[in-house]
Amino acid sequence: MSVTAGRTAAGSTLEEAYRECERITWSQARNFAYGIRLLPPDKRRGLATIYAFARRIDDIGDGDLPAPEKLSRLEQARQQITATPGAEDPVLFALADVARRFPVPMPAFGEVIDGCIADVSGTTYETFDDLHHYCRCVAGAIGRLSLGIFGSDDDEKAPQLADDLGIALQLTNILRDIREDHGNGRIYLPAEDLNRFGCDLGQPAEPQFTKLMEFEIERARDWYGIGLRLLPLLDWRSAACTGAMAGIYRRLLEHIAADPTAVLRGRVSLPGRQKALVALTALTRRVR
Repeated sequence: MSVTAGRTAAGSTLEEAYRECERITWSQARNFAYGIRLLPPDKRRGLATIYAFARRIDDIGDGDLPAPEKLSRLEQARQQITATPGAEDPVLFALADVARRFPVPMPAFGEVIDGCIADVSGTTYETFDDLHHYCRCVAGAIGRLSLGIFGSDDDEKAPQLADDLGIALQLTNILRDIREDHGNGRIYLPAEDLNRFGCDLGQPAEPQFTKLMEFEIERARDWYGIGLRLLPLLDWRSAACTGAMAGIYRRLLEHIAADPTAVLRGRVSLPGRQKALVALTALTRRVR
């Protein structure tokens, strides 16, 4: 089906709906945008739509509404996953077309919503197994949704590897955002790890915090080592996209490793030129 076919009652064509999804992705998911731009047009539009709807879910969870209203809106989003899209909503209009054109496991969006509900509910994590489940919901599910756009040479192994790579990216996010999350009343690192290193995130002493971070960084590296096995199972453009996104986050992890206490002073990020270099490298020879 052509992306220009169909028109909503409000007059938006599918082409316009996809452009809106791309606008959202380019402006709000900048780390991922470097990779998504490496895809051919149909897959680029499809993946931008996946991220646009995922961003909508995240924005509900991270917004300023009272918790009961957030939970209500998250449940509304759950219903929208399979509902007939409203004429006035370009993201849902494009998402319905994506579901028709690609074998995307749409129920995985429900896992993303479950993860956001955990955030809104103030869930904390006693063990890494607990955190692993959360990461699988909010990031592994995105990996599996993305795989529906990419396609794969191994439908048996690829979904698990996409899930594993998502966990690596989410662990990196957690380490990057420790200060901001704690300020918002969220602690993602497992209590067993905090206790093991005697670290209080409210008043982190440098030696204990550094040892904690070194432990968590090594764990994230292990998940990258597993998840990046996905790349050989993808076509080269999809592998380049995935490699660029993972490469940017893996380089961010190494920046944190060079100075673990930097995350307590502010948000650690990569300059745009480094992100562009990672994307170019992934396009030419894949991330190793």
